[in-house]
Amino acid sequence: VLTAYLMGCSNLALYISKMKHVDIRTGGSGNLGASNATALLGWRIGILVALHDIGKAALAVMLAKLYFPELPLAGAVAGVASVLGHIFPFYLKFKGGKGFASYFGMTLALNWKFALVIAVLVLLVTVITDYIVAGTTLTIVTVPVYLGIAEHSVLLALTLCIATAVIVYKHRMNYVRIYKGTEIGLRSVMKGKHRMK
Repeated sequence: VLTAYLMGCSNLALYISKMKHVDIRTGGSGNLGASNATALLGWRIGILVALHDIGKAALAVMLAKLYFPELPLAGAVAGVASVLGHIFPFYLKFKGGKGFASYFGMTLALNWKFALVIAVLVLLVTVITDYIVAGTTLTIVTVPVYLGIAEHSVLLALTLCIATAVIVYKHRMNYVRIYKGTEIGLRSVMKGKHRMK
């Protein structure tokens, strides 16, 4: 759990923003994640950050399953720990990203076939609604329910719900901005209209 948490603490958005002499914690959503990196630094960097965040959680799950094959929840517990590490990094006063990319990475390592289906659905929902948070919410709500049913494990679903609840809380202002009509839309992000100068 500690190893997975520390893996989750790695934050490429922070490293790149420092290289570019830009503090993304003062712009956009203020979070150190792929979405804010995309909004402020461009989609290329956003993709790179997303791959890093996905990879670290997926690796944490795979290592846990490899070293603790006798523990059915080892992968899920490690995945959740990695997600929480991304959201609450100890060296940044526990203020990191919002956790979606890492959550997806965890899902990918737990059930890659379902993760691919979710990825397609997220893309469709995001494009249709123009809000990245819409796809995020679909994922974090669906994953615990589906995997819990598929694995016949209420405990698995509850474990994953820990990360789900935290991510919902971290996105609370996105929901407020959508309600007020001030949330940054996907199309605006892709056109670079909200990129930090």
